[in-house]
Amino acid sequence: MKRLSIYIALLLIGFGANAQDLNAHVTVLTPKIQTTNKRIFQSLETAMKDFLNGKKWLTEPVKPQERIECNFILNITAWDNATKFTGELQIQSSRPVFNTNYTSTVVSVNDKDFEFIYNEGQSIDYNDQNFQSNLGSVMAFYAYIIAGMDADTFTKLGGGYYYNLAQIVATNAQTSSYKGWKGFDGNANRYWLAENLNNKVYEPMRLFLYDYHRNGLDIMADNAGKARKVISALLPTLSQINRQRIGAMLPIAFYAAKADELVAIYANTEPQPRLEAMNILSKADPANGIKYQALQKN
Repeated sequence: MKRLSIYIALLLIGFGANAQDLNAHVTVLTPKIQTTNKRIFQSLETAMKDFLNGKKWLTEPVKPQERIECNFILNITAWDNATKFTGELQIQSSRPVFNTNYTSTVVSVNDKDFEFIYNEGQSIDYNDQNFQSNLGSVMAFYAYIIAGMDADTFTKLGGGYYYNLAQIVATNAQTSSYKGWKGFDGNANRYWLAENLNNKVYEPMRLFLYDYHRNGLDIMADNAGKARKVISALLPTLSQINRQRIGAMLPIAFYAAKADELVAIYANTEPQPRLEAMNILSKADPANGIKYQALQKN
C-alpha cells in the first residue's frame, strides 16, 4: 500500500511537470505599503507563480526547454490591511531567436487597472466557463495572450485559438464591477487588447509578427543583410495599421515590445535603410519618436 501511494505521488508529479507551459517569474513589489509583515505578499507571489506555471495553457505538448519565458511584476499601490489590493501589473514574454543566445520580447503590457481580492494562503480560483475572481481572470487572460502572441511568431496567424480564449475570459469578466474589462473603460485595456487580436483589421500586424520573427530575426545570425531586407520590406505595413485606428491597444503593446529592438536592428546599417526605417517608424509610432531619432546618427 505504501509503495502504491509513492507510485501515485510520483505519477502526479509527472503530470504536473508535463502541464507546465509557461516559465513564469512573478515578483510582487510593495514600495508604497507601510507594514512590517510581508507574509501576505509573499503568499500572493507564490500563489500567482503556482497558478501560472501549474496550469495547462497550450494545446500541444511542451518540452521543458520550450516553455514560454515570461515575467509578471505586480506593484501593489494600495492595500486595506485585509484582503483588498490595488496595483499595476507589468507583463512581458519573450521567445528565443534561432542560432543565438538572444531572446526577443513579444509581449510587453502595463496593466494599470488591477484590483482584486486575495486571502493569505488561498489558491487562485479560475475556470473558463464563468468569472470567479479578478485575480484569476487577469492571470488567465494574459497567459492566453502570451500563448497566442508566441504562437503567432512561429506560425502564420497561429494564435487565434488563444486569442478567442482570452476574449472569452474578458466577456465573462464583464459581469463583474472590476475595471479593464469593458470597452468604455478606455482604449488601452484588456477588453481592447482581446478585441484587436480577434479583429481581422489587425491580421496584418499578426502576419508581421510571423514574418518579422521567422523570416527576419531567425535568420539574422546566418545572413544579417537578408534579414534586414526582409524586415525593411515589412515596415510599411506598420504605417498602414497605425493610420487605420490611431491609439489602438495592439499597436501600443507591439511598440512597447519592439521599439528598442527595431532601433538596434538598424543602428549600424548603411544610411539609406537606416533613415528609411527611422522615417517609417517615427510616423507609425510617434510616441517613441525620440528613440527612432537615434537612427539619424551614423
